[in-house]
Amino acid sequence: MTLTLAAVARYPVKSCRGHYVGSAVVEPWGLAGDRRWLVTDPDGLAVTARTTPRMLLIEPVPLPDGLLLRAPGLPDLRVRTPYGNPLADVQVWADRVKATLADEDAHGWLTTAVGAPARLAYLDDPRRRPVAPEYADAEDRVSFADGFPMLMTSNASLAALNELIAAGPNAAGAPLAMTRFRPNLVVDGAAPWAEDGWTALRIGEAPFRVVKACSRCVMTTVDPETATKGREPLATMARHRRFGSKTWFGVNLIPERAGVTVRVGDPVEVLGTRDGSEPLR
Repeated sequence: MTLTLAAVARYPVKSCRGHYVGSAVVEPWGLAGDRRWLVTDPDGLAVTARTTPRMLLIEPVPLPDGLLLRAPGLPDLRVRTPYGNPLADVQVWADRVKATLADEDAHGWLTTAVGAPARLAYLDDPRRRPVAPEYADAEDRVSFADGFPMLMTSNASLAALNELIAAGPNAAGAPLAMTRFRPNLVVDGAAPWAEDGWTALRIGEAPFRVVKACSRCVMTTVDPETATKGREPLATMARHRRFGSKTWFGVNLIPERAGVTVRVGDPVEVLGTRDGSEPLR
C-alpha cells in the first residue's frame, strides 16, 4: 500500500483559522509558522475556540514581518512581529510561558473580534515550552499547540467516520470536512484507523515519532466556516471511537530532524508499529 502526504496546514494564531500550503519546514516545535501566536485574556490565560467559537472566523495571514488579521465586519489589521516588546506570562493549559506582547492596536482589534477583553502574544523563543515528559524526551519542545508539535490525520479515517455519522441519528447535512480536526499533516492511502498502531514515520526526508493519539474536544463540533455548534462528530465518536473516557481521532507527532521540508505528494513510510487495537493514550 502506497502512502502519500495529501495536505499540509498551519494555524498561525492558536484557535483561529488555518491555511493549507504546498510545503512547510519542520522545526523542533512544529511546522514553521504554526501556532506561534496566542490570544489571551488580560490575565494571560489562553482564549480558544472551545469557549469562543467566533475565533474560527478570524483569519491570520502570515507576512514576512508579522500578520494580517481579518474578521467579518472589521477592517484588516497589520500586526508586526513584536521583537523587543515586553515579555509577559501566558498560560496554555497547565503551562506558563514567557511570551512577547503585540502592540496595543492588536489587543483592541482582538477585543472587538472576540467580544471580550483580549491580548495577542507571540512566542519569540519556542524553546521555553517543553513537551509533557511522560511522552517526550527532555529536549523536545512545543509552540502554542495544545501539547505536541504536530498533529497528523488520515483521509481514510475521516471517510470511515463520515460513513458512521451517515448511518446514525444525525445523518442530515454534508460530510464533515477535515478542517474540523485542525491537522498539520493529512495522509492518503492508509486503511481507516491504521494510524492508531503507528509508532514512527518518515514523510519525505523528515522522520517523526508517533507519541500519542489525539483526544478530541467540543471544538470539533463547531463548523469552522460559520462558527455554529452541532453534535457531530463527538456524538458518533462517543459510540465508535471512545477508549477510556475520551474520543480519539488522529495522532500526535514529534519531529526527529529539524530543517527538513515536507511537501504535498511526499511518500509516507511507516517505520514502526505496535500491537493493540486501541489508540495509544
